[in-house]
Amino acid sequence: MPWNRIMTNTKEDEFFVGYLPTAPPLMGARMRKVSVLLLAVALVSSAIFAWAFRELPAANFEFGIERTFVGTVVESPYPALFVRRPGTTQDLPSYSRYHLVNTGKFGAADAVRGWEGRVAALEGTLIFREGETMIELTAGSLREADGEVIHEGAEQSLGEHTLRGEIVDSKCFLGVMNPGNLKPHRACAARCISGGIPPVLCVRDKSGTAIYLLLVDVDGTAVNDAVLGFVAEPIEITGEVIRIGDQLALHADPTSYRPL
Repeated sequence: MPWNRIMTNTKEDEFFVGYLPTAPPLMGARMRKVSVLLLAVALVSSAIFAWAFRELPAANFEFGIERTFVGTVVESPYPALFVRRPGTTQDLPSYSRYHLVNTGKFGAADAVRGWEGRVAALEGTLIFREGETMIELTAGSLREADGEVIHEGAEQSLGEHTLRGEIVDSKCFLGVMNPGNLKPHRACAARCISGGIPPVLCVRDKSGTAIYLLLVDVDGTAVNDAVLGFVAEPIEITGEVIRIGDQLALHADPTSYRPL
C-alpha cells in the first residue's frame, strides 16, 4: 500500500485513539452534530415536562405531630370523633366530625369497640384536605374524659341521585399519599379499604370542585369489602344522598354500582 494512502485520513480508515488530543476530523464532526442534537432534545423534553407538570393538591398529613382531641366517639358506620366547635358556628354544625383510623392500612373499629356515645380523649395525627379531616389514632391513647356528650344531628335526605366519580380510600386521599387516587394507587387503596379505612366517592363538577360522599349500604352500614372491585376506576352510582351535619353519605347497594 502506498505510503501516502497510509497517512491520509479518509472516511474508511478513520478510527478513534483515546490518548490523542483530538478525534479524527470526520468523526469529530459527527460527534459535534450528535451532541448538539442531544442537547436540543434535552431542552425540549425539559420544557415539555415542565409544561405538563400538575401541581399536587393541598392534601396534608402532619407526620410526627401528635395532638390531643376530646369528643364523643361514634363506632358506625365508620369510627369517628365528634368534637365541639368553639365559639359561634353560624350556619355550620355545632361539632366537627373527625373519622378515626389506625396506623398503617387499618381502620379503628377494634380500637373504639365499646366506646359508642362515650366522651373520650385521645392523641393522634391530623390528615386533612379541602375541609375533610381525619385522625390517625395513636395506639393505646384512647381514655375516659369529662365533657358533654355530642349527639349526631338529624339526617336530611337530599333525594336520589346518579353520581359519577372515583372510589378512593379516604386516608391516603386526604393526605397520607399525594395524589392518592387513580390507577397507580389502586392496589394501595384496595388494601386500605379492606383494612377498614372508610371508602369515599370523589365527585367533581365541571369547574373541578370536589365533593366527597361517604359510601354506605342502603341501610347505612359499612361497605368496605363490597367495593374493592370498583376502587380507582370511573364509576356510576345511583343512591340516596344523606346529609348529617357537614357529612354527606351515599346510601346505595354495591351490587348496583356500574363501572364506566
